[in-house]
Amino acid sequence: MRVEQRLKELGIELPPPASPAGSYVRWIQTGNLLFIAGTGPGDDAPKGKVDSEISVEAATSVARSVGLQLLATAQDALGDLDRIARVVKVLGMVNSDPGFERHPQVINGCSDLLIEVLGEAGRHTRSAVGFAALPNGIAVEIECTLEIG
Repeated sequence: MRVEQRLKELGIELPPPASPAGSYVRWIQTGNLLFIAGTGPGDDAPKGKVDSEISVEAATSVARSVGLQLLATAQDALGDLDRIARVVKVLGMVNSDPGFERHPQVINGCSDLLIEVLGEAGRHTRSAVGFAALPNGIAVEIECTLEIG
């Protein structure tokens, strides 16, 4: 099944791809790899430190929305999401309180979405880590590397 059909079946509409928030590009393709820069959620997403200012459940939802943004960026870069052979690596960064240990649960919001949309090609290696702060107080930032077929 084509990715576009799968998105429709799931009732998912991708957001417009985000513009860079600084002096960098959103993506670079080299050889058969597409690197997508660290990506945050839309402006309407809840902000703050996970556990004290935003719940784990809300942060997991934010991570899912960041996953949608990553797919939108990939579509912008590639013109067709069916060119994704596999998601190679996801780096999930969580704006969290000291002592918070459920970073993987938060980043599952993105990982689960990628598998839901891309099937086996969405399974990936991953790091889920906590940060003292993220830009503009966002709760989650994620970058990823895709193999292009």
